Amino acid sequence: MRDNPSIQTITNDAVVSPFPVKGHDHGRCIRSALGEAERLCVARGRRLTPIRRRVLELIWESHQPVKAYDLLARLRADSGRAAPPTVYRALDFLLAEHFIHRLASLNAYVGCGRPAHGHAGQFLICRGCEAVAELDDPAVTELLADRAEALGFTLTEPVIELEGLCPRCREAGHE
Repeated sequence: MRDNPSIQTITNDAVVSPFPVKGHDHGRCIRSALGEAERLCVARGRRLTPIRRRVLELIWESHQPVKAYDLLARLRADSGRAAPPTVYRALDFLLAEHFIHRLASLNAYVGCGRPAHGHAGQFLICRGCEAVAELDDPAVTELLADRAEALGFTLTEPVIELEGLCPRCREAGHE
């Protein structure tokens, strides 16, 4: 796999959200994420308010992490009235419903490609273009849980963030 970075070489369904390729339709990602969030909210008896919906939409506009204050600036550009607590309440809801993930190393948020299925997540963060790919490999999570348990430690949120270069940045010669 080291010689061929394409996701087609991965034989299981561990890829949740791959790196976008040339010609990628972000609009499709947004529509899919919003549709799934609306469906899950109805099924869970939760409410996807207009502000929650807009924050989710803004997060899905690219495959790059988005900081809370960038979301606030976008919301203020939309309506002129957004306040920090409004954004953080929306983010708390989206996190609780598993519609987004928080990347602690960047203090930023990305959309979740499988909000209906609980998973820990492993994130590949490109240091060239800041794109993020999401993996969910249960073998990785299980290995870490087993190693932690051997030390008497219980994992509560086994999120992994790995930094490197995506296929496009590698091809462009970024280092």
